[in-house]
Order: sequence, then C-alpha cells, then structure tokens
Amino acid sequence: MTDDVRNTGIGAGLLLRRLPLGSKVTPEEPRKRINDGEDLAYFLRSTAFADIVTFVGQLNRAMFPETMSDGEVRAWPTQSVHIVQSPQVMRIKVLIQTLDTILRETPPESGPRRFGNVAFRTWYAKVQDRLPTLLQQALPEDVWRHVERDQQDTLKKELGEYLLGSLGSAERLDYGTGHELSFLAFLIGVWKLNGFAPCEAGEEERGIVVGVIEPYLVLIRNLIKTYTLEPAGSHGVWGLDDHSFVPFIFGSAQVAPPVSPGSPIPTEGALQDAPRPKYVTDEQGVRFLAAQNMYFAAVTFIYEVKKGPFWEHSPMLYDISGIEAGWAKINKGLVKMYHAEVLAKFPVVQHLRFGSLLKWEADPSASAAAPSDDQGSAFGSQCADRTIDGRQCAYCGSVGTSDHYRNCIRGVFCDTLRKATAAPR
Repeated sequence: MTDDVRNTGIGAGLLLRRLPLGSKVTPEEPRKRINDGEDLAYFLRSTAFADIVTFVGQLNRAMFPETMSDGEVRAWPTQSVHIVQSPQVMRIKVLIQTLDTILRETPPESGPRRFGNVAFRTWYAKVQDRLPTLLQQALPEDVWRHVERDQQDTLKKELGEYLLGSLGSAERLDYGTGHELSFLAFLIGVWKLNGFAPCEAGEEERGIVVGVIEPYLVLIRNLIKTYTLEPAGSHGVWGLDDHSFVPFIFGSAQVAPPVSPGSPIPTEGALQDAPRPKYVTDEQGVRFLAAQNMYFAAVTFIYEVKKGPFWEHSPMLYDISGIEAGWAKINKGLVKMYHAEVLAKFPVVQHLRFGSLLKWEADPSASAAAPSDDQGSAFGSQCADRTIDGRQCAYCGSVGTSDHYRNCIRGVFCDTLRKATAAPR
C-alpha cells in the first residue's frame, strides 16, 4: 500500500464518475458554504473535495510519459502531435479564445494605477453578459440532455458561476489559486455531464490539460498583464507562485519517468533527457522550454512579471530546483502541497461554491480525520523526522527542532534552512 496521493485516477481504477447517459440532474445555483474553520473541515471530508482530488489525480496521471505496448516511451510535451484534442475539447477551447478576443477589444484605461486597472470590470461585465450564449455554443448536446428543457437556464447559471469565478475578482481586481480552482470545478461539472469524449484511458484527460487548461492559463496571464491584477491570497515570496499552481503539477508530470498501464506512479527519477529542475534559474533556457512544458511556461510568466534574482523573488521554486531525486519526486511533493496550500487553506477555498455538480455532502468513504493543513514531508523535508538543528527556519522564523515542527505552518522545503534570505547556489 502506498501513501502517494497521486495514485488515484487512471491506473488505480479510480476515475471521476460521469452521469449515466440520459439520466437527469436538478441543477441549482451554487451557494457559498465555507464560512469558518468548521466548514473547512467539513469540506475536506466532502464528496466535492473527493471529486477535486480525483480529477486532479486523473489529469496528473495522464500527463506522465507512457510506456507503450511495443516498449516505446511516449512523452506528452505541450505541443505533441500525439495528444488528441476531441471536438468537445475544441469547443471549450474556442470559448476561451472568444474570451481572449473580448480582452483585445477592451483595452486598459490610461493613467497610473496601483491596484489593478478598472477596465477589467468592463471586460468582466461583457463576459458575464455573453456567458449563457457562449456556454450553449461550447457544450455538446449530451450536457443539456441531463436537464429538463425548462431547467437549462439554471444549469447555465450553475456552470457559469464556476467559469466566471475562474476569471478573477471584478470587485477586488485580483486573481489567485482560488479562481484557478473554480476553473477545475467548471471542468468537473462538464466531465460529470458527459461534456467530454469517452476515450481510451488518459486520452481525453491529456486533451483537457493541453487543449483547455493551458489555453485558460494563457488567457489568465494576458488578463493579469493587461489589467495588472493583484495576486489573491498570496503567501508573498514564500508561496509557490502568486497566481497559479496546477501548471507546476502537470508540467512536472510531463518530464517525469514513464508509467505503464496499471502501474503506480514513480516516486523518483525523470524522463530520459528531461531538462534539469535547476534550469529555472536560466531565463533564456526557461523561455526555450516554455512551449513544450507547462512548468517552464509558468516560470516564464514569473520572469515577465517579477524583477530581480530568481532565488530572491521565487525562493520556493528555487528550493525545488535543488531537488536531486528528479521530477517524479517534485511532482509528488507538489500534489501534496496543493492539498495543503490550496484545498486546505480557508482564504483560498472560502469562495468556492457548491451545487448539484460539486455537492456539499459528506463523503462516506472519507477518514474521520480531515487532511492535515501541515504537509510537512511533502518534499522529504527534515521537519518530518524532527532533525532540524538550532538554525532558524527562513520561512516561519522558528528556532530548533521541536519549536519548528510545532509552529511552521508550511513545513515544506525546510531542509533548506537559512539564517536570513536564500543565497544563490
């Protein structure tokens, strides 16, 4: 039995269930449910949480290189001709392209501004107004067959709440991982409603990652740069990234060791000839790799919006670049970190809504104890075995083994301890 949380989804027989074709669902406008710590604890034992974890695991597994029946190893770089993008994927991709077209038709207002450009609200209002029509055009008939005709507008509101919620906050003029999570919720709803093609294991999932999620991330980066959106719920320099998380998961999977059908995901190693993690400090090398790998595409965006030494403005990613055990080790740690730093963080998930597709109900298979907010051993950190000496943790400020183990809210990468700030290798 493995404790690797990635071994869900494809290969483990655990996939996000689709509704039976022709079955009916009663749509409802999603409601805010997470208002305090008790609600967060309930969420971590809910079917909604299980659906999110399963779907992320499913997509992650699909992006690992695969050993084919003839022994050939096939990787899945972002522009691979072997990644099939189904008509269903292409329709949502067109929707995202339409949102980008509206962006280009809505220039930012002139003049210096500290906290976001108010033209974002104009763009947001345009999207909100057109969203019902865009959803009708983007989603196949199989989706709409799951509701009675007089309930289609409510279903559009339910799915539209997640899609609109994935585009940032028009009120706060910001964007963060909670908005990214809302996009995953949208995709989960479409998946359950048979809005994606039934294909061989992993085929449609790869199409979703490359044909839908990556274009969505490109749109978001354009929004952030055009309207200077603020980071939402940022950890500052000690967060993985100010805005996104999933491209690092899927990008690390792209260059991890190959898997065979039915085999567990490896915990160490990398794809042969994969770029080394330390290449993140080479801006030109990162830009060269960005077109074919989501991890390096995300790092490229960091170089576009941040100035100064990489180790200084992105110390978490800098620490990851020093991991010698390969991309599989990084991928495992990132998935655990996603659970701890996104799904288990109140400021991130408090705005997530729940309805008929992402249900606010207890998961009968959930353990009695909710997933811990402290994923201390996510990257094999020393705080997992309490061997930290008297040096000060650069993240939490704790000194000494027991004090650090008890107080560090992150406990990730704390094997790299510093007196003050990180120093370049």
